[in-house]
Amino acid sequence: MKAGLSLFLERGISQVTIDDITRQAGMAKGNFYRYFDGKKELVDAILQPIASNTRQAMRQCAIGIGKSSDRTSLEQTYGLLALSIATTALNHLGEVQLYLQEHRAPPVGAHVGVRGLADELNEGAIKLTRLATDHGLLQVDDPRVSALAVVGAVEQLTLTFLRKDIDVPPDQIARIVINMVLEGIRR
Repeated sequence: MKAGLSLFLERGISQVTIDDITRQAGMAKGNFYRYFDGKKELVDAILQPIASNTRQAMRQCAIGIGKSSDRTSLEQTYGLLALSIATTALNHLGEVQLYLQEHRAPPVGAHVGVRGLADELNEGAIKLTRLATDHGLLQVDDPRVSALAVVGAVEQLTLTFLRKDIDVPPDQIARIVINMVLEGIRR
């Protein structure tokens, strides 16, 4: 998987062949197929840790929103979500960078799982925003717009951080984003 991740980050998923991966890994092509049916399954396996950790963090956030009674508790709940996602990102830098580089590609071939994950995370963010709105903790005209704006900002900030184009610590980035969102909602 390391060889695939390295090549995908360098050239992009579409530009890498299974021959490239096996050559980089120093293994026979047949050995690749003992573990994966194809490139899509390799990509899915590479992204699995961030997918499962993010899903779990979003489930925990939904539970926290359900228990929240005011903006302070909502802020703490979103803070825990941000911390969990940041921890996952820091433990899987390459995988997160691959996801962010590739998640907007059309859902064909090896990109099907990446795009499916992106759609799932967007829908999850919308559901969390709707939940907070339904509980009277947020006041937004359209939870979809609010959620997708935050997701887009977080994705861009994360990619900028991973490319080392910004030298702000991840916990500070998370605090800034959470405060911007909640301050914007308060007004």
